[in-house]
Amino acid sequence: MLQVPLLQVDDLRVRFGDHTAVDGISFSIAPGETLGLVGESGSGKSVTSFAVMRLLAPAARLSGAIRFREQNLLRLPEKKMRSLRGREIAMIFQEPMTALNPVLSVGEQIAEAVRAHHPELNRSEVRDRVLAALNEVALPDPTRRYADYPHQFSGGQRQRILIAMAVVNQPALLIADEPTTALDVTVQAQILKLLRRLREEHGLAMLFISHDLAVTAQVADHVAVMQHGRIVEQAPAALMFRQPQHPYTQRLLAAAPTMHTDRTRPLATLG
Repeated sequence: MLQVPLLQVDDLRVRFGDHTAVDGISFSIAPGETLGLVGESGSGKSVTSFAVMRLLAPAARLSGAIRFREQNLLRLPEKKMRSLRGREIAMIFQEPMTALNPVLSVGEQIAEAVRAHHPELNRSEVRDRVLAALNEVALPDPTRRYADYPHQFSGGQRQRILIAMAVVNQPALLIADEPTTALDVTVQAQILKLLRRLREEHGLAMLFISHDLAVTAQVADHVAVMQHGRIVEQAPAALMFRQPQHPYTQRLLAAAPTMHTDRTRPLATLG
């Protein structure tokens, strides 16, 4: 029996004036599955994620369909979309220092996400949920640091706080937009391990967006490669990295150094 996709994107197009940022892409994500959306900067990856969340500027013109649990998100009233956003579909943004509000404590920011979807909870219950989420992402000493502000945390800790904010309401779909870009390799590995654990424990489906194929290989079941607003290749991750078919995918892989790369020769370019 075929599994009904949790998220189904069909012929999605996004235009800003005369510029087409996303040009007729289609993909699906099953419950509990991770799709890696890969491509260089400007390929349309982040625009795609913002389209799914319905967070694009009013100037954006969208067509096609984005179905979540068989509801077309492009046709939902904003009030209904707000009820899904943050509860059923959550997002981890690229840069935690700009995504977090600098004048609110991190505990209060996560508490706002809880109260938005659970107004029936009292203050103590909200705090308990926030602390449970911070413990789940292994933030050190969350009770003491509940009232601290974003600038008092390291980059890796701020990323953990954003992940806690995203998962505190136990969404079905998590969109991770370049969640490890600004982190050093050691912290990056810790965040990827955390995302894998959360996915396994909660059955999360994930849209994992990255320009880094090596990072994507660690988390994705399937990979879709974007170039100039189009998906040029889709395949299971193991097959994609072993036998890439499209010339652009081949160049992306050739441009990434490995332990076997000949350091006496220049890396391939994407030009």
